[in-house]
Amino acid sequence: MSKIEEILKSKLKPKEKITLLAKEIKKDKKFVDEIVNYFESASAGDQGHLIESLEYASQDNPEFVAPHIGFVIRHLEDKAPRVKWECTRIIANLALKFSNETEKAIAGLLENTKDKGTVVRWSAAFALGEIAKNNPETRKQLIPIFEKLIKNEKNNGVKNVYLKALKLIKKEK
Repeated sequence: MSKIEEILKSKLKPKEKITLLAKEIKKDKKFVDEIVNYFESASAGDQGHLIESLEYASQDNPEFVAPHIGFVIRHLEDKAPRVKWECTRIIANLALKFSNETEKAIAGLLENTKDKGTVVRWSAAFALGEIAKNNPETRKQLIPIFEKLIKNEKNNGVKNVYLKALKLIKKEK
């Protein structure tokens, strides 16, 4: 039984599993490869745990997850909302150090701004804001989109994410 299976099949609570997986990543960045390879064969619930562990690890060690940005971008289209929003958060975590790579996620993130789930839309807004703040070349494209999304978004929390990003971007000018 692999280390991943051992953790996922344990009697631990979900948050404990996620934390343990993230700790394993921090001990050995090759563990990310194992998670990515195991992901497709995992159950939907376990996929959520796996992708969230990557998100946790990417907060402190974005360079561990950066080689798998293509995998993360592909899963922006996942059926499971949890996978979508965790992928957007990974992209947000990568935006500071890997702004050119995260630029490739813009189309998928924009698609997620139309999602019926508020958490998915909020996460997409956050990731888009991080990309715009950290990649000046994307601003011309994203600022008018943010302004349009603010007008159409019903949820104030999501609107505020765009407004905050715009405020920070305009301060830099």
